[in-house]
Amino acid sequence: PIHPSSGLAKGPFVPHNCAVSPRDLFESQFFGHKKGSFTCADADHLGLLREAHGGVFFLDELETLDPMFQAKLLRVLDDGEVRPVGSSRSHRVAVRLIAATNRDAREMIDEGFLREDLYYRLRGFEIRLPPLSERAQFIALLVRHFLPPSAPDPTEVALDALAGADWPGNVRELMNVVRSAAAVAQGAPIALAHLPPGYDAPRERAETAASAAGLSID
Repeated sequence: PIHPSSGLAKGPFVPHNCAVSPRDLFESQFFGHKKGSFTCADADHLGLLREAHGGVFFLDELETLDPMFQAKLLRVLDDGEVRPVGSSRSHRVAVRLIAATNRDAREMIDEGFLREDLYYRLRGFEIRLPPLSERAQFIALLVRHFLPPSAPDPTEVALDALAGADWPGNVRELMNVVRSAAAVAQGAPIALAHLPPGYDAPRERAETAASAAGLSID
């Protein structure tokens, strides 16, 4: 993992899924707020960026973040400062920001989901994580990982069928299929007949994409 292996391992790791950021609470969530700055603000709140100070702030599903809020985040990346809602004082933050998306960044820019200036500000180092359909050699290892330690190994025919699936849902989809098949097998080795419909024969593979970009703010 990036965080434990980095020079910031002693700092906090703060993950956040952008898909669950309500429009009216974005600034409070990210930048914090002062007590009494709005209804229900009954105490000071640091905000995610200040909580991650000295560590790593992980933004998942970046493409779901409202473009208006992307502009506010861009300002933080440029200045290295956050100002809590209701405060006249800004605070310095030093975090490593890692952003992840399951869509092609250039497509998102063209469609208006991602600001181009934010993309280039984040793109300090980019990692493309290939979809599971491009990593069929790991299917058997993942299947074994998702099975209970005492469960018998699946049959070779079943593993071949799983290796030939396209897996648009990637690892989470494989995990659910394996657990479903294990329940049907009831302690026996998972065979072709135990796999859910649609997974019991090799299928034509479909390509998906996932990428992540990271940046240190000093």
